[in-house]
Amino acid sequence: MGEHPAFGPAEFADRLARLKARLRAAEVEAALFDEIEAMTWISGFGSSANRWRCVVIPLEAEPFFLIRALDASVCRQRSWIGDVPTFRDWEDPVPVLLSSLRARGLEEARIGLDFESYGTSIAGFAALQAALPRARFIDIGPVVAELRLIKSAAEVALLRRAAAIADEALRRAAAACVPGATQRDAARIAQSTFVELGADPYRPGPITAGRGWDFLHGHLGDDPLSEGDVVHIELTPRIHGYSARVMRCVVLGEPEPERLRAAGVLATLQDRQIAAMRPGALAGEVDAILREGVIRAGLRDSYDNITGYTLGLYGDAGPRTSDFTRILHPGANWRMEAGMVFHVYASAGGAALSESVLVTESGPELLTHLPRTLLTNRQGA
Repeated sequence: MGEHPAFGPAEFADRLARLKARLRAAEVEAALFDEIEAMTWISGFGSSANRWRCVVIPLEAEPFFLIRALDASVCRQRSWIGDVPTFRDWEDPVPVLLSSLRARGLEEARIGLDFESYGTSIAGFAALQAALPRARFIDIGPVVAELRLIKSAAEVALLRRAAAIADEALRRAAAACVPGATQRDAARIAQSTFVELGADPYRPGPITAGRGWDFLHGHLGDDPLSEGDVVHIELTPRIHGYSARVMRCVVLGEPEPERLRAAGVLATLQDRQIAAMRPGALAGEVDAILREGVIRAGLRDSYDNITGYTLGLYGDAGPRTSDFTRILHPGANWRMEAGMVFHVYASAGGAALSESVLVTESGPELLTHLPRTLLTNRQGA
């Protein structure tokens, strides 16, 4: 069995116990997980979906990790799961899955699946049904995503480190935003800072120049920057997959009065929103502080995006760039709990800013610590 570089056996034992409690409540005898975030959280290892793979957790028998032979060695190095059945790249993994289930007496079991898993295609589900005609497949929903909402002390430690790297990388990237430089220069500096300071070698996050507010998820450009440009920088460093995030706008030259006003309004409203992020707070009410405040201030006619979402573990090869297990929007009727971590973000009037926030028993804690205003190159940001 392998050893994870950030989490010890007790961490995974706790995760497994919590997961099995949920599976018992769902009245299944085993569960199959094939989303990379779920597999990684359970086992310590996740791989791309170039070939279908899964982690199977029986309630009574030993778990196993079904994976292509090429990835088996690295799986065993990182995962606590000792049984790793394999298949060659050109082989069908389903017969190997069937053999492992049969060895555990589970070929006729009630097997839990997340019916909205991005890892299971329609054809793949049909193949499971054909291979296990006497089994019953039960929709257990996003069980692992919900369990991941409350972070352990070890997970929070990774997020704190990632947040500090986000702050420093944004400082360095912002300083590179000068006339004649390019957005690519900022991206290069941000990514090299990630690696230098101990983060995963992953893409830096959205970096783009524009002059309005709705360019936040634009494309990296190669045109030289000039006086008056605004560079939006949102950095998303990861450590062992755990990502903190921070967003600022960098103004080349003197900020326009209206942009400065917008930044001040956003910071004030978001400060109030963050202060409300306490255990028991109703998410929709937390969302309204920013959403309705921006509209009342005349910075937007409508606010059509969410104002925050879950932070935590992201898969290296998963299709989701953000975790929307919990999101802040007008109809959000769930309540905040200690141990949740969020990326809260605001944009309007040519300004944008965001923070990573941990909800604790005593209230919110900012994990990111940059000045909450526009950044300018003349400030040496």
